[in-house]
Order: sequence, then C-alpha cells, then structure tokens
Amino acid sequence: MRVVKINEVKKEAVSSPLFTGSEVTRQDLLPDSREFTVAVVNFGKGVRNKFHTHDSEQILIVTSGKGFIVTELEKKGISAGDVVIIPAGEKHWHGAAEDSEFSHIFVYRSGSQATQLEE
Repeated sequence: MRVVKINEVKKEAVSSPLFTGSEVTRQDLLPDSREFTVAVVNFGKGVRNKFHTHDSEQILIVTSGKGFIVTELEKKGISAGDVVIIPAGEKHWHGAAEDSEFSHIFVYRSGSQATQLEE
C-alpha cells in the first residue's frame, strides 16, 4: 500500500495544443499504477482543454475552483466536490470559468488514448 499527499506532488507545467492557454499544470498521483492513470490538472482562469474524446471512460473529481464540463449537447457548471463520468467516445471539454482557477483529478484506464477534435 502507498499513500500519496496531493500537496506534496510536484506540479509540472503542461505544454500541449490540447489547452487554450499556458496556465496549466499536472500532478501525476500514481505514476506506477499498471491499471489507472490518475493525475490532478490545475487550470488558470478561463483556461480549458479543447473538444476531445477518450477511448475509455474518464472520471473527473473536482477539487477546487469553478469550471465547466461541456458536450455537444450541454454545458454544466461544476465545482469542488462534483464527480463527473464521461463515457468513452463522448466529445467534450472541461476547464476553468473565466473568473476562477480550477482543479480536478482525472482517472482513466492506463494506455487509453485521447483524440483532439478542435484546433
């Protein structure tokens, strides 16, 4: 067994065309897991990722701030304590509200792939 304290995991800057801004960091929580990818993503105010899909389910656990989860059919405000499950293949984006930083833990099957659908 191993216990990880989120506040002790180093934040690493993320540079990816998937995000609409540069104020994004990631904290890999379980880098040695063989079954799951689990990390915290921290978004600056108004920063989000672009429309994308995953080939497995994705779970988001909001830890701080205010943000949105958006599909082609709906947009929902989310905040600390909310848990979101996104079915495999569903086109979506998530990120911070314009006036708030935003952080969530994401969980998905190790080795699953994301496909960016928005330029």
